[in-house]
Amino acid sequence: MKTILKTFAISLFMISFLSCNANDKKTTKDMAMAETKTHHPNKQFIKVALLLDTSNSMDGLIDQAKAQLWDIVNELSYAKCGTNKPNLQIALYEYGNDNLNGEEGFIRQVLAFSDDLDEISKQLFSLTTNGGNEYCGQVIQTSLNQLNWGKNEDDLKLIFIAGNEPFSQGKINYQDAAKQAHKNDVSVNTIFCGDYNQGIATYWKDGADLSHGDYMAINHNHSTTYVATPYDDKILKLNQNLNKTYVAYGSAGRKKMELQAEQDANAMGYSEENAVSRTVSKSSHLYKNSTWDLVDATKDKTFKYQDLKKEELPQELKDKSVSEIKQYISYKRKERQQIQNEIQQLNEKRRLYLKSQETERNNGLENAMIKAIKTQAKQKKYTW
Repeated sequence: MKTILKTFAISLFMISFLSCNANDKKTTKDMAMAETKTHHPNKQFIKVALLLDTSNSMDGLIDQAKAQLWDIVNELSYAKCGTNKPNLQIALYEYGNDNLNGEEGFIRQVLAFSDDLDEISKQLFSLTTNGGNEYCGQVIQTSLNQLNWGKNEDDLKLIFIAGNEPFSQGKINYQDAAKQAHKNDVSVNTIFCGDYNQGIATYWKDGADLSHGDYMAINHNHSTTYVATPYDDKILKLNQNLNKTYVAYGSAGRKKMELQAEQDANAMGYSEENAVSRTVSKSSHLYKNSTWDLVDATKDKTFKYQDLKKEELPQELKDKSVSEIKQYISYKRKERQQIQNEIQQLNEKRRLYLKSQETERNNGLENAMIKAIKTQAKQKKYTW
């Protein structure tokens, strides 16, 4: 079974003025104590754990997840708290697959919380289905215990779990797992793949209610619908130029650039519209590659050009001085910013065009996730 995605950064001092935290009743004394313990601005995140059932019959849902990943990421990129934009971390689990370890509840952590969107896409595309037992309570509890959810009350913490077997299966009571989630300020959003009332009868709604999450039912075999726009071709051409602004370094650089190209191809494999959505994601603040791209890496205050080793540099920079490398990176940064701005401007026109068409895009998984995220984000003062 499968599902998908949302995050943010702001100092405790600014939070007290912008009212972007979930607990507006904090006293001045409380805030002062918190600031005393905090040596740097506190980062605020939207953390999304996707618990995907990969048993038989779930191929349609996995396809929806693959096809709609970038639209979901884009919607999250528009989120704001005051004038600030949140960061996003996504974790991925699969469960209910006979290929997984039965002693561990047929559960596997595919990816811990990560902001590497290419890696998330890669792991999502790697999922396959195969029979199995679906233990919802156990996979929820496992994700709560294994993942680093943090203790920031202003983070938006979400679990999305999708399936079509009774929610009550397994040795771990789903009610206990849901109550643990609620205690930890994590909402469990359940997506039943099938009839709405059947999901209620098999406790999917109860699982969501216990943690103040949302219950949804979707047709997981519904094909993703797309609407072409006059701006798609221009955005795709800009993606080619955008890729040329990446400056790979370190042992992982080349492989990461190959991964980037691979995920471009995976998106295009669904449709041009899906590739456009990925390109828009790549132009947003959520697409970060500081571990292998020098342009992103140099944004970090701890980065030092002097620490770069010649063997880690791309061929075009191996014989350059520090001054020349700085100049080259500065040029690439400006070039990237210009391209990303063009993509964003075209995307605004694209969004207006899509709204003007009055076409109902009934993309089950995407619609269900976005609705739930916006509902719960409102409680923490996020806006779109």
